[in-house]
Amino acid sequence: MDETVTVEKPEAWLPRAEWVKTQPQTLLASCVLLLDDAGRALLLRYAPAQLAAGDWWLPGGMLDHGEDPWTAARRELREETGLDLSGGPRLIGVDHRADVEHCGPVLDCYFYGGTLSAGTPIALSEEHDRYAFHHLTDLDGLLTAPHLRTLRALYEAAASGTTLCLREGTPL
Repeated sequence: MDETVTVEKPEAWLPRAEWVKTQPQTLLASCVLLLDDAGRALLLRYAPAQLAAGDWWLPGGMLDHGEDPWTAARRELREETGLDLSGGPRLIGVDHRADVEHCGPVLDCYFYGGTLSAGTPIALSEEHDRYAFHHLTDLDGLLTAPHLRTLRALYEAAASGTTLCLREGTPL
């Protein structure tokens, strides 16, 4: 049996290193959902000098080169709040956003960080100027509609022990 394969356009084949450059480029970010004893989510407000000044969101940020999502989530939480997470990671969601701030697609990895004890001190970085714990029912007007949709879905995933796949903040 003849197993010869004929390539019609041999010039179309690329060395692997060149082929990799043609693949989609996506940024990766990690965030942490932390709750207090009353079930309220910890949110941080971006300081005036930041691109998202005045916006509230979960602690988190972009991965550093070679960093895995869980390590990035722990690092970002420590940098932004002074808090350390113990225990293993609990992934509660991955969100694909098609274009973030005209930088292209971003995959956000969301981890559940558990419940903070009452009185746990929070030390904000210069990136943020305020923090607060909010019930999901108190977020209308505070968060953008996509962030509110995302946070509600993540809260449910954390409570139910599930992991979500989201697109633009909406569970698939």
